[in-house]
Amino acid sequence: MRVNNVSLSYGGEPVLEGASLQVGSGQFVSLVGPSGSGKSSLLRAAMGLQKPFAGTVDLELPRSEVGILFQDDALLPWRTARQNVSLGLRFRGMGKRQALKKADEWLARLGLEGFEDRYPRRLSGGQRKRVALAQVLALEPKLLLMDEPFASLDAIVRTKVIQDVVHLVEKEKIAVLLVTHDLEEAISLSDVVYLLSQGPRAKISQHYSIPIPRPRDLVRARLHPAYAPLLEKLWNDLSREVEGTGSADTKAAA
Repeated sequence: MRVNNVSLSYGGEPVLEGASLQVGSGQFVSLVGPSGSGKSSLLRAAMGLQKPFAGTVDLELPRSEVGILFQDDALLPWRTARQNVSLGLRFRGMGKRQALKKADEWLARLGLEGFEDRYPRRLSGGQRKRVALAQVLALEPKLLLMDEPFASLDAIVRTKVIQDVVHLVEKEKIAVLLVTHDLEEAISLSDVVYLLSQGPRAKISQHYSIPIPRPRDLVRARLHPAYAPLLEKLWNDLSREVEGTGSADTKAAA
């Protein structure tokens, strides 16, 4: 996916101006920035939910191969975990028996074997997030767009769920664009991190290549020699943007 000089506005008020980034095949990319800088707006444009008034979002694959995961899960409360996961497959024309079987396979891959017949109200927050992931991944996306999907989870559950996502993304070679406020999460997960400047008229001010090798372990990633210097630089650059002293020019920081 390529985002080319995209500008966005709400009610005529500029939010984002001339933003460009790309997500290569199998690449994990994170987007960070100050509150109000247009991170989620840019992601919605990538999802096709918001039309830029300038620039383009070019996909090198069909929309049917793009998966979307929001902060809040979209599970139907009157359907079991198995039925929720199979729903998208049924919409795509898969037979009921085959769809349920595939749903069970994905639930098992995400550690939910034995929970297939539970309704969302009988699942913990972490378990619901895993069901939502299974719902998306069962459709075999080549590109996954995520808007702070782990923000509502506590630290331990969050780490476990994110590690599962990393393993599956690496194994299936899924490209990812993640919006997050968590700088540690961005560095631990990503191959590239883009930083948005302070809005309005936010721009991509810097990007950072993350040299931590894959397969990626979230705990060990933080012990890599490049991790602490990158976190310090990203924190300092973000602080300057919040304070209004950052550069508006796009730079390669690594």
